[in-house]
Amino acid sequence: MVNLKKKSDSDKKVAKAPSAEKIKPPKRSFRHRSKDKSMSTYSSLVYRSKVKKDKKSKKHAEDLASLPKQPVKRFFAHFHPKRVFHYWFSKRGLKTLLKIFAATILILIITIGGLFLYYKKDLDAIQLDELKVSETVNTYLDRNGEVLWEDKGDGDYRLVVNGDEISTYMRQATVAIEDRNFYNHNGIDFWGLIRAAFSTFSGKSVQGGSTLTQQLIKQVYFSDEAKDRGLSGIPRKIKEAILAIELEKMYDKEQIITMYLNESPYGGRRNGVQSAAQTYFGKNAKDLTLAESAFLAAIPNNPAVLNPYNEYGHEALIWRQQYTLDVMAELGYITQEEADAAKQENILDRILPETNQYDNIKAPHFVLEVKDKLEEKYGVKTMRAGGFTITTTLDYRAQKMAEQAVANGAALMYANGSDNIALASVDVSTAQVIAMVGSADWKIPGYGEVNAATSQLEPGSSIKPVVDYGPLFIQREGQNYGPGSILKDENIDNIYCAGYTGTCALRNYTGTWYGNVTIRRALAGSLNIPAVKAMYINGIEKSVKVAQDLGEKSYCASEGSAGGLSVAIGSGCTVTPVEHANTYASIARGGVYKELAYVLEVKNSSGDVIESWSDSAGERVYDDQVAYMLSSILSDANARSITFGSQGSSFGFVVPNVWTATKTGTSTTSNAAVAKDSWMVDYSPVIATAVWNGNHDGSGLRDSSNTVVRRVIADYVEPVHTQLYASEGKWTANQAIPQPAGIQRLTVNGQTDIWPSWYNSKTSGVTTETLTFNKYTNKLASDCTPADQKVSVEVTKTIDPITGRAIYSVPEPYNRDETDDCSYKGPTVSIYSTTKDGKKTLTAVVTKGSANLGTYSLVVDGKTEESGNISNTSLKFSYEPTGKEKTIKIVITDSNGYEVSDTL
Repeated sequence: MVNLKKKSDSDKKVAKAPSAEKIKPPKRSFRHRSKDKSMSTYSSLVYRSKVKKDKKSKKHAEDLASLPKQPVKRFFAHFHPKRVFHYWFSKRGLKTLLKIFAATILILIITIGGLFLYYKKDLDAIQLDELKVSETVNTYLDRNGEVLWEDKGDGDYRLVVNGDEISTYMRQATVAIEDRNFYNHNGIDFWGLIRAAFSTFSGKSVQGGSTLTQQLIKQVYFSDEAKDRGLSGIPRKIKEAILAIELEKMYDKEQIITMYLNESPYGGRRNGVQSAAQTYFGKNAKDLTLAESAFLAAIPNNPAVLNPYNEYGHEALIWRQQYTLDVMAELGYITQEEADAAKQENILDRILPETNQYDNIKAPHFVLEVKDKLEEKYGVKTMRAGGFTITTTLDYRAQKMAEQAVANGAALMYANGSDNIALASVDVSTAQVIAMVGSADWKIPGYGEVNAATSQLEPGSSIKPVVDYGPLFIQREGQNYGPGSILKDENIDNIYCAGYTGTCALRNYTGTWYGNVTIRRALAGSLNIPAVKAMYINGIEKSVKVAQDLGEKSYCASEGSAGGLSVAIGSGCTVTPVEHANTYASIARGGVYKELAYVLEVKNSSGDVIESWSDSAGERVYDDQVAYMLSSILSDANARSITFGSQGSSFGFVVPNVWTATKTGTSTTSNAAVAKDSWMVDYSPVIATAVWNGNHDGSGLRDSSNTVVRRVIADYVEPVHTQLYASEGKWTANQAIPQPAGIQRLTVNGQTDIWPSWYNSKTSGVTTETLTFNKYTNKLASDCTPADQKVSVEVTKTIDPITGRAIYSVPEPYNRDETDDCSYKGPTVSIYSTTKDGKKTLTAVVTKGSANLGTYSLVVDGKTEESGNISNTSLKFSYEPTGKEKTIKIVITDSNGYEVSDTL
């Protein structure tokens, strides 16, 4: 058993280390020595660390010991200024600052990276490789490339040019004032971005952090969000930065600055440096001077205030321009001397006056009509986005001729009390509008800008060839018609006025009845009753449909047949001058309708053709023989003389060296005695033109004179043919519409005229009878008419389609409507022979009958020896009888051909 004994305190003694002499360390190998050395070093480091730690703990304990014991006081004592100052300026404090800074940078990097990734997903739909600054201006050209109008809209607009079309000064000035580090960064100016961020977080608006590349991104993609400039604008700035970096990878610096200059706002409605250069200095961007470039570069920073047309911003604008020049010199783009010289230029004095939207527009009524049609077709939003180049059908050379002709007509408006004129001219072959004037003067206040060439107006008698006689000439079952057909001009009020209430009467302009007239004379002379009869025969609805198919799309489009027979003379329904012209062009085409064309080509901002005109065969409305018969009548000045007299062969109706077919028209107010609209429509084989004259408010004219429209037609039609179409080989002098196959020339109703191929005895509706007339009075013979005065004449008979009465057509000069009263007496004559001094002399005594004396003939043995007109009742002959004559006879005729004789 082991006896365990607790040691007493006396037993606790420190052991003494043995002396070196007594104890020797064992011998060790090199490996063991090295290991001992390492252990010694490690022990030393651990020891030192422990000492430091103990020292730090001791110091901390001492520091805490110095604090008050009371908890609240102890807490606040920690924040005593001396203690805080001592801490942050100690090693420990500096290390803490470094750690906080490093952590902040790391968090910032992670945050920015996260935000980039977060917002980048929202930008996937944006295709930067397709970025293109497009024009917002629509350019309208005539058919030959003449600029008619640059439509800048009523909002902001932009003109786009290539980089080599922009002044070098302009690029340099923009870089100098907006982003002097532009050529060195990769889309983001890092320090500028940091500065902008701190400005935002400090409660101020974002300032100066965007590069040119970022500004371009903002203008193209985020213009609607650009107004958010506080904290709410941070997401946009991040998106801009992401896209700016991407953009710099895809495009070089020159491409980027070119896009920027084409996109940037330069005050008012103007976007793009080309827009600014043209507006303010009347020049292209490539021609901008140093002073001008610095001036324009100063504007985009605050275009609303720095707008050159805002006089309150002039001081700031000039300061910014001069600052731009200084920076350009600082960057080495120019010398300081050049900068100083540019500053001396009074740039504000060179600013052009501000213009309105329609200044410098050519053919304004036509161009705006094209604009309306394109917006209707493609949508207002699409067209007003801009960048389209529209090549129109208008020929500006013809347009200038039309405008001059209208001006000439306007000088005569005082005569009939009118205040407005419109003209529309259409190329026959293509139905392309080549000229359009919508008013007497575009600049007339109130109505000058209203386009009367596309307005609804009553056509009056100018509708008759279209709605009455064209449909009548179409081949039909039963009776057919031609220019030689008879439509009696007589009172048909009982038929025309059926259903009307109040006063109603159908009369000709002259107030005269013309009886049995051919359609040729009735249409050429613009008689009303035959026109109404023509529509009655054909039917109102059918007549109107033919007119609409031919081109009068708006004629009775809503009224239909409600207007009754009055639509036959252009009352109650309306047309537009441009459609009216194209309708007559359809007649000139031989009865073929083609849709009106205003546009040859439309290109978008990328140069892609989105619309291109191509010709078509058109739609045949009726046989070309029908159209030719109308043309034959409307070009017949002789037939026109029935009502127009010599005027029918004067200016307007007849154009020197130009074959034309022409129709006038006059509509009236509710008071039928007052003229309201005056028309003349004219066509040749190549051009059809309609001219309207009246008052803009529809009020009546002072008289129904057609002098104004005739003047306009005369002064336009001649030069457009002889100077324009002739020079292009499209027309030759006196070129007429060719006669189509099938047209025949027949004598019907005693009149020789042209007829369609389908007209014959079976389709004529004509029967013949033999009537007896007094051959000297040309009146229908009666029972008492002497047999020697009678003559049998074959006449034709038709039945009037409205009255049902027989219409007899007799050859001229016979008159069936008057009966011979047997009072006609012929002349008498007696011949005598006298001898004096062995010389025989012949004399005759003549007595006048009912008619004037006519001619005489002295006939000897069957041979006429003397003849002549009878100037008095006593005739003395120079013939000397020899006595060997078997017969000597004197023959006398009166002015009607009545013949008497006496034999010696």
